Amino acid sequence: MTLPPTTALLEPHSLGDLPLRNRIVLAPMTRARAGETRLANKLMADYYAQRADAGLVITEATTISKQANGWVGSPGIYTDEQGEAWKQVVDAVHAKGGAIFLQLWHCGRASHSDFHEGELPVAPSAVPIAGDGIHTPLGKKEYETPRALSSDELPGIVVDYVAAATRAKKAGFDGIEVHSANGYLLDQFLQSRTNHRNDAYGGDVQNRFRLLREVLEAVTQVFPANRVGVRLSPNGVFNDMGSPDYRETFAYAAQELDRFGLAYLHVLDGLAFGFHELGEPVTLKELQQHFRGTLIGNCGYTRESAEAAVANGNGDLIAIGRPYISNPDLVERFRKGWPLADDADVSTWYSGEPTAVGYTDFPRYEDSQDSPAEAHS
Repeated sequence: MTLPPTTALLEPHSLGDLPLRNRIVLAPMTRARAGETRLANKLMADYYAQRADAGLVITEATTISKQANGWVGSPGIYTDEQGEAWKQVVDAVHAKGGAIFLQLWHCGRASHSDFHEGELPVAPSAVPIAGDGIHTPLGKKEYETPRALSSDELPGIVVDYVAAATRAKKAGFDGIEVHSANGYLLDQFLQSRTNHRNDAYGGDVQNRFRLLREVLEAVTQVFPANRVGVRLSPNGVFNDMGSPDYRETFAYAAQELDRFGLAYLHVLDGLAFGFHELGEPVTLKELQQHFRGTLIGNCGYTRESAEAAVANGNGDLIAIGRPYISNPDLVERFRKGWPLADDADVSTWYSGEPTAVGYTDFPRYEDSQDSPAEAHS
């Protein structure tokens, strides 16, 4: 039986002066189709254009420097050529009437010397990831103990974020998202589990927040603050994260981020992909006490739970990830009550090379049915 159409999810919303036609967000998902050059390409433009009916498209994580790399085949925006290559993606989404933000990424310790000509990956402190290894250009390897960044290196990282934001603006992006989640560099600085520093960037939560603050102060000189979002993951374990003082840390972070007048705060509040179980999970409703702007929920939402979160006022927008892989027409399926296709096989999520398989080859519902009006009735 078909489900009734959604209502709250399909209502418009505004990010400052940027109107969104619905409250569904294409979540940033690493798909590894950029190849060795890390250049955005026509295939990627097709992929995002297929999903441009989301209220907001957030790109896959895109590295801000060579030092930031840590994933085979992921795109970058640290050269002018890479910046130019993203224009085709932006133009394809805009041609479909969509809005698109670029997610800026530094992997930090979630990398390997194979990405850096033998140099160790960097982090706030020399604390390795406990895990089953990382896929590098030379195959799967054990995680290494990263090199702790010196304090005089940190201004250079801020400069890299500014350069990446500048290229994103030149490419025509509507805004940027600063990735400070999932155990990557800015999250590593923010969380006590990975930040054991005793300088101005470590110790109490105010110091651990300092690098993220400096990045935002800098990139909001490129894009106005109402075109900049931030992503946080208070409940997550990905990349061996989870800190005993997580509730204090993320309440403080949300409070400080609120002062910037950002486009949104994007929170992985769901527990579908792991929870550190160090206490009760942080919720969107809880974060509303600290952040007054647009909140995006993410991680494991179904159509029903997304609709409920928006209808109840707990979130303003909901980001959908894995279901969007195999349902390029997800918004239309929600609008018309059509069922979703099965999730894509995990073996096709990442390829490292430009290939359409498991990427742009999923049919729209109407193209997969002889009579969509009668199917599943």
